[in-house]
Amino acid sequence: MKIAIAGKGGVGKTTLAGVMARVLAEEGYRVLAVDADPDSNLASALGFPKEVVERITPLAEMTPLIEERTGAKKGIYGGIFKLNPKVDDLPDTYSISLHGVKLLILGAVPKAGGGCFCPEGVLLKSLIHYLLVRRDEVVILDMEAGLEHLSRGSTKEVDAFIVVVEPGQRSIATALQIKRMAEDLGVERVYGVGNKVSSGEDRRLIEEGLKGIEILGHISLNEKVIEADKRGLSPYDLDGRIREEVKGIIGTLKGRHGI
Repeated sequence: MKIAIAGKGGVGKTTLAGVMARVLAEEGYRVLAVDADPDSNLASALGFPKEVVERITPLAEMTPLIEERTGAKKGIYGGIFKLNPKVDDLPDTYSISLHGVKLLILGAVPKAGGGCFCPEGVLLKSLIHYLLVRRDEVVILDMEAGLEHLSRGSTKEVDAFIVVVEPGQRSIATALQIKRMAEDLGVERVYGVGNKVSSGEDRRLIEEGLKGIEILGHISLNEKVIEADKRGLSPYDLDGRIREEVKGIIGTLKGRHGI
């Protein structure tokens, strides 16, 4: 399966991506988790130690690699460079592994005007296309709200585009905007997941606000998740409840796709 996860900053999409990757790996799947959010917090959500995370260089910051693959210097806008750089070796060369999950960190691409038509942007977009179209493992993309790295040519391969939302009108409005952007890119299967839910009223607020989007499940407001974030740990390792809730979300998703 190819799964993309997005949402307003702070709603918990990285928590969902990390726990989902760990659960699927535990179930025996080969999993590649891709941090496509400039905040780059997926490593800690997967349980990588802080000292390991600090040594990781995101692909967008690998200037020699970008120049080699695109034929242009990093940071150049509108120059001449390869639009189809070689990327098939990057996931295995630059990923790190833990608990059966391989992690690849893309990093931030500077934006110029309405987007980045620059060497690093082209390299990352080509890589995402390759991951979605050619890789035969489970791929989980932790996306930023702007969906900068997705292209129309690759989104038809996304099995599930999950928008994470917390109880609140701003989060719901952002989720609906992300859904429209995803649909504009040709994504057909958009789902919702509620997070930080503490009551039936919270569930109703999310489900009514996301009317027209199928809800895969909800994740409870959980002090253990907050503690995990403070300590730089994976919520998967600290709390059984979130593991079970995410397993339920995955089970519903598998049911929708006959897996």
